[in-house]
Amino acid sequence: MADKIAKSEAEWREQLTPDQYAVLRQAGTERPFSGEYVHNKVDGTYRCAACGNELFSSETKFESGSGWPSFWDMMEEGSVELRQDNSHGMVRTEVVCARCGSHLGHLFDDGPRETTGLRYCINSLALDFDPADSK
Repeated sequence: MADKIAKSEAEWREQLTPDQYAVLRQAGTERPFSGEYVHNKVDGTYRCAACGNELFSSETKFESGSGWPSFWDMMEEGSVELRQDNSHGMVRTEVVCARCGSHLGHLFDDGPRETTGLRYCINSLALDFDPADSK
């Protein structure tokens, strides 16, 4: 992973679309089944839409039925950070980009048991996708 990125909120607002800003910088959530990558089955790499950090591989993506792209593991150790999230009267684990601190989604323990048992539930708006055949 490259060095950490620090920008002002004004710089983030200028770089991101309003919807991306709401998710990535204000910890918003897109509507279920509305995201571009929910049903994506193409091989490739998912990156942070804010900074380009490699986050998840299509090899760990699975259909969770939750309405958001779901992965059972991160791309490599340290690509994301986990934080306790006590918002909305719930205790959850927030997933943020380790490089720029942008909100990506949440981590749950209801993923495929034959793998890690984890489900990284990630907003499509927080992701960019590089198809494997484009490299």
